[in-house]
Amino acid sequence: MSESESKRRRHRRIAVHMPVRISTIDPETDPRTGRLYFRATREYCANLSRGGAFIQTSDPLSPGRRILVEIHLPEGDPIEAVGRVAWSKTELTTSGSPEDSGVGVEFLGSSEAQLTVLAAYLERPPEAAELTKR
Repeated sequence: MSESESKRRRHRRIAVHMPVRISTIDPETDPRTGRLYFRATREYCANLSRGGAFIQTSDPLSPGRRILVEIHLPEGDPIEAVGRVAWSKTELTTSGSPEDSGVGVEFLGSSEAQLTVLAAYLERPPEAAELTKR
């Protein structure tokens, strides 16, 4: 991350590799049937902060979409937060498969108890955070 990017961020991010479940809050319309549906997928969180996360996915949602995020920390129950897709990107390798594709999610709200658990996890020493990436 460049120095200017670091200065723009309100919260320190840490690199992680942990399962996350994302579910759309607003329904989508199936183009074939016209029926409404909600999308729910299991993906991986690549970095995390008090204000948001980068979630790796081969099928990024559009910016502005509201989602429910369940982050599965290594110990304990998942943390749930309502979020908004701030940006999305799709990068293809030379073989045509997605690489580093995903969405940047801004957390909009969560319970105080969940935020306390997240803050405690983020304040752990870097050595402890490294163990979660294995």
